[in-house]
Amino acid sequence: MQAAKYGIREFSQMKVLVINAGSSSLKYQLLDTESGEVMAKGLCERIGIDGVLTHTGNKSDEKFKFDIAMPTHKEAIQSVINILLDPEKGVISSMSEIDAVGHRVVHGGEFFSDSVIITEKVLKAIEDCVPLAPLHNPPNLTGIQACREVMGPDVPMVAVFDTAFHQTMPKEAYMYALPYEYYEDYGIRRYGFHGTSHKYVAQRCAELMGKHMSDLRIITCHLGNGSSVSAIKGGRSIDTTMGFTPLSGLIMGTRTGDIDPAIVPFLMNKTGMNYEEVDTVMNKKSGVLGISGVSNDFRVIEEAAANGNKRAQLALNMFHYKVRRVIGAFAAVMGGVDAIVFTAGIGENGIGNRDAICNGLEYLGTRIDSERNNIRGKEQEISAEGSKVKIFVIPTNEEIMIARDTQRITSALKK
Repeated sequence: MQAAKYGIREFSQMKVLVINAGSSSLKYQLLDTESGEVMAKGLCERIGIDGVLTHTGNKSDEKFKFDIAMPTHKEAIQSVINILLDPEKGVISSMSEIDAVGHRVVHGGEFFSDSVIITEKVLKAIEDCVPLAPLHNPPNLTGIQACREVMGPDVPMVAVFDTAFHQTMPKEAYMYALPYEYYEDYGIRRYGFHGTSHKYVAQRCAELMGKHMSDLRIITCHLGNGSSVSAIKGGRSIDTTMGFTPLSGLIMGTRTGDIDPAIVPFLMNKTGMNYEEVDTVMNKKSGVLGISGVSNDFRVIEEAAANGNKRAQLALNMFHYKVRRVIGAFAAVMGGVDAIVFTAGIGENGIGNRDAICNGLEYLGTRIDSERNNIRGKEQEISAEGSKVKIFVIPTNEEIMIARDTQRITSALKK
């Protein structure tokens, strides 16, 4: 019934529009799920101010930039559809060629352990999660509503949640040692983030090893300005470093990661800062930026460290130490590890960072090959021949993961 309602094509190839809506921006990609080809991509910026659309498509790397009035996300979506249909710069001749839309949604709480077809009930659940992600879920909802208004009810839309992959964590891993009623009343627990990225690189790792995920213990390291590590056993996330919010876990570009919570009232008392000011310090002025005093950009910090800046070197040492410590802990939780994956900006491009993190993990059976490791942004095994634990660099691709999840969910409507 639903398949007929949505008019889903009876073949595996689909064109999926992937939408990532922010408060004043909207990223998009049109993907062919069979080939993985990015047919077109772009960014709408300054929504609600004036409006700028940057677009790449039509089998060309040329970027086109337009000033387009975008009072709301609805006009932004309409601009995206218009440019995709443009005879010269577009890639489709009719909106009916878009088989489905996949929306990135940051927080699904405990409601969703998988991607889902968007219904009124799903929208209500996403809205109920707004207190858990007040900066992200509202614009995600706005993007969904704008798409529905512009594209109509016949195009199936799927919500893909950053938190869903981690819903397989056992209770002993996700609970905090607070009074239990805080979990029951307010949903205070560890949720984890970057789930779409962790899921994609773990699946790709299994493919590269020629094994099924159910037979593997994989530690995935999503290292960027925001960083998290996940323990994936048998294809299921059983632990991850981020918690109730993306502030916890590893040291990051500007975020503290895990700290003693008593530091918060201590700082408020000593400095006279209110909670909001301390929160700003922890989220935007800490991490490697706060330690180094130089930058949150690891390339700048590495250059400063090479020139003798001791605080910059300390920031790097702390970051490497924290990641290495978590890898060891997650190996213990899983009873060993078969593969370690590095992804995201630092994971994919940080040659020295990968080497420093792996230096000291030899007891696990890891050996990094310095020549293989000398790559940036390329998919490759970087462990030495004979290494018991395989080490990979796998560029993340959250958009293709969203597109494939959208295809999987909508295809299931046919059954």
